[in-house]
Amino acid sequence: MSRPPAAVVVDKLVKRFGDFVAVGGISCTVERGEIFGFLGPNGAGKSTTIRMLCGLLRPSAGAAWVAGFDVAGEPEQVRRHIGYMSQRFSLYDDLTVEENIDFFGGIYGVEAERLRRRKEYVLALADLGARRGTLTRLLPGGFKQRLALGCAVLHEPPILFLDEPTSGVDPIARRAFWDLIYELAAGGQTVLVTTHYMQEAEYCHRVALMYQGRFIALGPPAELERERGLDTLEEVFVTAIEAEEAAGR
Repeated sequence: MSRPPAAVVVDKLVKRFGDFVAVGGISCTVERGEIFGFLGPNGAGKSTTIRMLCGLLRPSAGAAWVAGFDVAGEPEQVRRHIGYMSQRFSLYDDLTVEENIDFFGGIYGVEAERLRRRKEYVLALADLGARRGTLTRLLPGGFKQRLALGCAVLHEPPILFLDEPTSGVDPIARRAFWDLIYELAAGGQTVLVTTHYMQEAEYCHRVALMYQGRFIALGPPAELERERGLDTLEEVFVTAIEAEEAAGR
């Protein structure tokens, strides 16, 4: 297959752990500059899907391409073209803000002159210019979150994966974080995000509702609500789950 032009293409992707099917044959296409959400409860298969798309887990069946690269056959190339932020923020608490940025710059192979420029961008993005010498463990959760996002985009990846990025932060910090996501997407970056917060999913251009490793609905949040005559995405999700269970799936 030729390299697909879309940012992410997923074709009947499966992940099994022994007899347990964590992801059961999902398919979707994510366009460049799109904010695409995976919404579902813990254990739905969201993080497993993200880890496969990041080249961290090998699929059991099916296929996926990220930035045009096969996640099974070219995982190193995939990792060079993405940024990844986990719910634990992946920061080092015993390093200062600036030292964390320098550390991730080294991991991503950002050369010295470019790193100086990108460091200032990250400090501005995280609103941490005045705290660049502060130990990371002393930062409030919202600032840690923004610093982690800044480190994930330090090397200017075209595709960004955010795995439960707002877990454990207050609603005000959560909303400010989404403002940053919109800013990145407006600049052309593709963002894939997992969440179990219904309100957050409403911010996505499109969302896949995941349940027991499968997509049970996929589309723009407002469209999913309108098609079913419902007022909220939570109602859509509950209705979809009830339909799945009634069908014995």
